[in-house]
Amino acid sequence: MKLKFKKLHPDAIVPKGNYQGDAGVDLFTVEEFELEPGERKTVPLGFALEIPEGHVGLIWDKSGLSHKYGVKTFGGVIDAGYRGEMHVGIMNLSNKFFSFQKGHKIAQLLIQKVEKLEFEEVDELSESDRGMKGFGSSGR
Repeated sequence: MKLKFKKLHPDAIVPKGNYQGDAGVDLFTVEEFELEPGERKTVPLGFALEIPEGHVGLIWDKSGLSHKYGVKTFGGVIDAGYRGEMHVGIMNLSNKFFSFQKGHKIAQLLIQKVEKLEFEEVDELSESDRGMKGFGSSGR
């Protein structure tokens, strides 16, 4: 699949994967900034994409940032019709400052197919083994 990429900032970096078979491609910041403990920020990426109809872009954490440093992404659904600048919402959940330099990997993007949904209102749902058990019902 080819994605159309439009550079909106001179320092924008084309998203790219690192290893054969990677599910996601890395996203890079175009600005330098610091995140204080507990701070959240919307970070511009300096480009726009044309995601094909029937697909969605999903923004996910870089595992090193989240596991090692407590920097998490949020709000990462990019619809196929969106043509504006891509951004990443991030938050520093740690108790230490974290600095980003221009070109720093900030998140990853996955492109997935989307099923067209039709909702049918019913009086009852089918039975299942799980039923209405939720939130920890299967144990630790």
